[in-house]
Amino acid sequence: TELVFEECMVPAGALIGEEGRGLRIALESIDKSRVSVAAQALGIATAAYDEAVRYARERRAFDKALGQMQAIQWMLADSATELEVARLLTYRAAWLLDHGNLAIRESAMAKLFASESAGHICHRAVQIFGGYGYMMDSPMQRYFRDAKLTQIYEGTSEVQRMVIARDLLR
Repeated sequence: TELVFEECMVPAGALIGEEGRGLRIALESIDKSRVSVAAQALGIATAAYDEAVRYARERRAFDKALGQMQAIQWMLADSATELEVARLLTYRAAWLLDHGNLAIRESAMAKLFASESAGHICHRAVQIFGGYGYMMDSPMQRYFRDAKLTQIYEGTSEVQRMVIARDLLR
């Protein structure tokens, strides 16, 4: 919904921050909220990964569990590794924010890596589930869509790369 305020007067006591710094305050809050998006991506990826591991243990094909097949093992190993790195980046950025740091680069790194990893992990999980992973009654299709959303809002992956590079090069 669009809201338009024309000639709106805000009493001084209702201002958040200093007058004229509204955009800067909004941008700083986006920087902080990126860690929340990273945590959301981490949760989505964890759910998809846990379901994929469960399914690989239970589902049998060619007289053995899917998890005994090397291709499935490698998908799970890659997912476990990405999940752990995403977790560490997210926790580090959150810790820095909790301790009063702006953590602009760290928040962008956490959001970028966690959301991209969630996409990779969900993609692999759908592959492990096969056709069932694509069906609407499978939780995998929802995880897959939700993971994609974390790559878009609070700044796309491309925006995160610009934020990181700008901070590195200043």
